[in-house]
Amino acid sequence: QVKLVESGGGLAQPGGSLRLTCTVSGRRPDTYPIGWFRRAPGKDLEGISCISTSGRNKDYSDSVKGRFTISKDAANNAVHLQMNDLQPEDTAIYYCALGTAWFNQAVCLMRSQYGDWGQGTQVNVTS
Repeated sequence: QVKLVESGGGLAQPGGSLRLTCTVSGRRPDTYPIGWFRRAPGKDLEGISCISTSGRNKDYSDSVKGRFTISKDAANNAVHLQMNDLQPEDTAIYYCALGTAWFNQAVCLMRSQYGDWGQGTQVNVTS
């Protein structure tokens, strides 16, 4: 049984930073890719970042590119999402998910590529 748990959410001011962590148990994250998604109030689920099994391949949505950084932490079976220069539009519930196949950058931000999901962590950006 695979379990993903997100942590690190909370309150940040505009321009601030948070670091989210996705901890995976039951299957090592270097087996399949990990993706980060978010759902803002009243909006659809958005894929924002993904990382390959090796950690060498990554992708970001245009909405977070240049501000967010995804990284692997193989020693702790975890994937981090460092979020800098946060803005009010980054307010959302953030989810991590485990891919169901080998990394494919063309589709790694699509929710259909992921089968196991965490419960989410809330991020609020407000002054």
